Amino acid sequence: MTVLKRFVLRLFISLKYITANVVDRNNGRIVATASTVEHSIKNTLECGRSCNAKAASVVGEVLAMRLKVEGLEQGQGRGIHIDVNKEVEKKGFKNRTKIWAVVNALKNNGVKVVLDDNVENTSRPIY
Repeated sequence: MTVLKRFVLRLFISLKYITANVVDRNNGRIVATASTVEHSIKNTLECGRSCNAKAASVVGEVLAMRLKVEGLEQGQGRGIHIDVNKEVEKKGFKNRTKIWAVVNALKNNGVKVVLDDNVENTSRPIY
């Protein structure tokens, strides 16, 4: 049985770190990941105790590069799905800038991102 939303973006945001995973829902495997925990990303940032939208966009850029290496930037034709409203509800309204920074970094680096569930009503930050 094929799931229509096969590849899904999952975000984990704490006070110190941001992690983005692309999950293959057919087999539950993480196909690509990027995080500010990694030394290669952490050393290029001046994140300090709180990660900001700049750190989130760097995580999105690294994730986009890793998806391209795996050949999944188009999500096998269907794209990488994300429900922004659900992510904002789970992570809190104050983290919406970081969520949109990751999504916009993926889009700007050539990844086909499919926004789910009526995101026109969500207030987008202006960059």
